[in-house]
Amino acid sequence: MLHLTYLIFLLPLAGFAVQVVLGRRMGDPLAGAVATTFVGASFVVGVLVFFALLGVHAPVRSFTQSLWTWLPVGGLHVDLGFTVDPLSMTMVLFVTGISTLIHLYSISYMKGDPDYPKFFLYMNLFVASMLILVLGDNLLVTFIGWEGVGACSYWLISFWFHRDSAASAGKKAFVYNRIGDVGFLLAMFLTFQSVGSLNYSVIFARLGQVSPGTITAIALLLFVGAVGKSAQIPLFPWLADAMEGPTPVSALIHAATMVTAGVYLMCRVNPLLHASGAASLTIAAVGAATAFVAASIACAQSDIKKVLAYSTVSQLGYMFLAVGTGAYEAALFLMLAHAFFKGLLFLGAGSVIHGLHDEQDLKRMGNLRRYMKVTFFTFAVAWLAIAGVPPLAGFWAKGDVLDAAWSRYPALWVVGLVAALFTAYYMSRLTALAFFGDDRWRTDSRPAGAGHHGGDGGRQPHESPWPMTVPLVILAVFAFAGGALSFPWYGKGTLLTWVDPVFGANLYDAHQSVGLQWGLAVTDSVVAIAGVVVGLALWTRVTNRPALENSFLRRSWYINELYDSVIGRPGARVAAFTASTIEGGIIDGAVNGIASAVRRSGGLVRRTQTGYVRNYALGIVLGVVVIFGFMLTRVWWS
Repeated sequence: MLHLTYLIFLLPLAGFAVQVVLGRRMGDPLAGAVATTFVGASFVVGVLVFFALLGVHAPVRSFTQSLWTWLPVGGLHVDLGFTVDPLSMTMVLFVTGISTLIHLYSISYMKGDPDYPKFFLYMNLFVASMLILVLGDNLLVTFIGWEGVGACSYWLISFWFHRDSAASAGKKAFVYNRIGDVGFLLAMFLTFQSVGSLNYSVIFARLGQVSPGTITAIALLLFVGAVGKSAQIPLFPWLADAMEGPTPVSALIHAATMVTAGVYLMCRVNPLLHASGAASLTIAAVGAATAFVAASIACAQSDIKKVLAYSTVSQLGYMFLAVGTGAYEAALFLMLAHAFFKGLLFLGAGSVIHGLHDEQDLKRMGNLRRYMKVTFFTFAVAWLAIAGVPPLAGFWAKGDVLDAAWSRYPALWVVGLVAALFTAYYMSRLTALAFFGDDRWRTDSRPAGAGHHGGDGGRQPHESPWPMTVPLVILAVFAFAGGALSFPWYGKGTLLTWVDPVFGANLYDAHQSVGLQWGLAVTDSVVAIAGVVVGLALWTRVTNRPALENSFLRRSWYINELYDSVIGRPGARVAAFTASTIEGGIIDGAVNGIASAVRRSGGLVRRTQTGYVRNYALGIVLGVVVIFGFMLTRVWWS
């Protein structure tokens, strides 16, 4: 079964090809059903490969499939190869599993869209690119998938490109990610120069030949790539604007693909981070700062999807905090739990938007629990899970991260704990505004048919159809019980045992006593419950609290304005100067000047062409005289 690895990414890629050729002909909903089938088949193959990998004895538990030699150029030999190990298979299972549910959900959510087949074409390619990224056995194959998810995110974020905001958001995501990609490329160049290979196993085997400074440089350059892809400080603003895309796209980006790529990459290169304390500390500090900043911003947003977007940025910060402390298993555990509850949150938000005919403003919702019972109960599970309320998955996953931070970087633990309090608060605020209180949607004065789903905002909300609610129920089960994947208090948990062959001695072991573990767990629980209680108390009956929704937080710490002032506007002025002065005056002037000189010289030479034979004969005679004169001088001098 291990030899079927190539089918894992090939099936979604085949789905993409089918959509290219037959998508328009199949139409709505057949195109969506076919796309969902291909991704679901990829999940089935992934499960088969997973069980086959279980049969490979630890500590090896790894299989490499090389399809062909891709780049045999001088000393550079890159195979199109894929690695199956506990880390890549964990990623494969949740990427294909969550993506299948999102595809199924999209069949109904995108119903009636004029570009319905094109949407599923992009979605299949998105999943295929992410699978190439996580399965690649070398940096270059990983980078191909890395760029693939970047391109697909641009197409999907700007899917409704007829809206200026969507087109701008797509370009913003593309530019921010290209900045990060420069770091990834430089890391590859430096790696090849240092060890002569881009294959992960060769790189790790030759680390002893590389100076500590070079290892730190490579690790930090790869982290720059991860900062762009996983939306960390200072490159996180693109992720909030990415909410301009359809809600299933938001779920796919945040829960199954793209933003988790940076965390995966850092886990994959864990030997580099283990060998560089400076790089690890930098990653942990950036992760903690991002978790805090993004969580504070989410506390004041009114758009339901933007609250969840900043929540993702914050949760990714926790994952990088875990990576920086060497708690790679904790980062992976939180990534899995996050896939469950954040996928559920976004799909639940999409169900709300669908039921309210494209309303996204929390201040225009209210009391939806009465009208959308399935959406409410499943959303509530995700709300409590991400808040960290025991015994849901988020409690175990986030607690694992904070426990490691306490033992290695106590100051960062404090930052993470404050961010956890904010998380419980802003998610409770969102839930209170959307599902409790009065029927504020009745006062909506938008024109009929204003949104993608049609209808008028004053119509009574309705529950979503079964293709949308079934994924909600499935994800709710995993968001509730996902903690069973890893119970850190009882020796090596299931997930830790599974990924141990990948990380081994590189995993940070805090050696915490049982008493300390209980103390930290109680602290986490108290903080989570306090945030939930405060959030519900403040926002269940009140929709406006200016002191808690000040412009500093609503405008995201004015970071976009800062970038616009420091980079955007000066860059525009430089571009205008180069367009008018450099391009128009110097470059165009030089080109036009040469053309003018040639034209004038041609005009002068043209005057010698008189058409009279006597003039030409005279010219020939003069030429002969000059030649003879030259020859005589040569003879005389010799």
